Amino acid sequence: MMPATFRWTDALVRRALALPNDGPTGAPDPARAYEGVSTDTRTLRPGDVFVALRGERFDGHDFIARAVESGCGAVVADHDPGECPVPVYCVSDTLKALGDLALHRRRRAAVPVVGITGSSGKTTVKDFALGALAGTHRAHGTEANLNNRVGAPLTILSMPETATALVLEMGTNEPGEIAELARIAHPTAGVVTTVSETHIERLGDLGGVLDEKLDLLRAVAAGGSAVAAGGLAAGRAAPLPGAAIVGDDPAELPPAARKVHPAVSVAGWSTAADPDLRPRSPRPRADGTWTFTWMGHPVTLRIPGAHNVHNALLALAIARLLGVPPAGAAAGISSVGPGAMRGEVRRSGALTLLVDCYNANAAGVAAAVTTLEGMAAGGGRRVAVLGTMLELGERSGAIHREALARALRAGIDRYVLTGAFARAATELADARAALADERVHLVPDIGELADRLPELVGPRDTILLKASRGVRLERAIPVLESLGGGERDA
Repeated sequence: MMPATFRWTDALVRRALALPNDGPTGAPDPARAYEGVSTDTRTLRPGDVFVALRGERFDGHDFIARAVESGCGAVVADHDPGECPVPVYCVSDTLKALGDLALHRRRRAAVPVVGITGSSGKTTVKDFALGALAGTHRAHGTEANLNNRVGAPLTILSMPETATALVLEMGTNEPGEIAELARIAHPTAGVVTTVSETHIERLGDLGGVLDEKLDLLRAVAAGGSAVAAGGLAAGRAAPLPGAAIVGDDPAELPPAARKVHPAVSVAGWSTAADPDLRPRSPRPRADGTWTFTWMGHPVTLRIPGAHNVHNALLALAIARLLGVPPAGAAAGISSVGPGAMRGEVRRSGALTLLVDCYNANAAGVAAAVTTLEGMAAGGGRRVAVLGTMLELGERSGAIHREALARALRAGIDRYVLTGAFARAATELADARAALADERVHLVPDIGELADRLPELVGPRDTILLKASRGVRLERAIPVLESLGGGERDA
């Protein structure tokens, strides 16, 4: 049985969109109701309200006729499309209208909302949090990484009536986006995972990124209402300031967070983290995963990398805030596996792939290389295949050189560099020296990578794939798996 979903009436849609009751569609029709809200005719259900969004490569208004053919109950548009057999709600901005519908849905849901942002780790922390909450809550959360001004509202709008918590991932690549998502979501708790030089093409510099991320905590401090531990399951909200949770990396993050929020919990490895939000008895395993103890209970991660201990601690802080018993939270996180291309370990015969190419920034490259360094080589070499980090603006060259210089200090047997990393290698003295002794190999054109890899890696190697999503480094996976000489074992 599908979980009960929120039903929209004609009057509720008008109220959410601040439309008059005497507009072109006449007075509200108490008999008119809609099943949900959609922006995509491919997934639209009969009875949904279709919101016609304008994008860089499409205009939803061109698909209104198709939405009607698919059985939509109404349309939200920024102009009158002419003859239309279903009601049309006209607004000035359909993207804002989508957010306003989500805001109305949020206001009618008496559940805690956890907003998660950060330069990296957002999706993993969200997945860990949903795992930690599963035994205590009916938690609803962001699917995949639908974390922008379209995805976040759609996540809120798809929340079942039976949900007892909402975990919402919030991404940004331009100033003001986090503030707008926070306006829509009204988070009761805000989490900032980490801050680094990402999306600086529009956010300017590290200070701009930090300021943008802290907009989440500003919103929580201004209007949040945290739920007291233990009272959450009973649905009793305590009149407390909204909760703020941040990671301890970089060192600037916790003090900056405390300037915008009165009380901040800090999770991580360092002494800057709260004593009860640090890992106890942490131990790496041969496959790159870690075990540790939290609140006296064992946590065994299924996603490799020491940075994922940090992500798990942030999720445990969320679970504690929402009243989850420590044993249940630890067990829930231990059940969470990696998402596709997010620290995913694949094996083909004796060859091992560490596929971490959903996204990339300098901190993420460093973490991935460190993870590879800690993995058992299995009789072969450790090979890092590094591709371009995108959206870095004028600092792109410098950031790639800095990231490469740091990576070369790790105990990696071979580096295969493509795109901006290949260019950085020609400008970096350490890389030129490594080129001479064949520790570094350059494949400047990503299109040639698949053809070159068979001569650069072996069937027993452990190979990291790391690049920004737009590079599509995963195209090399079939070639590498064929080199293993065995069937894939995920």
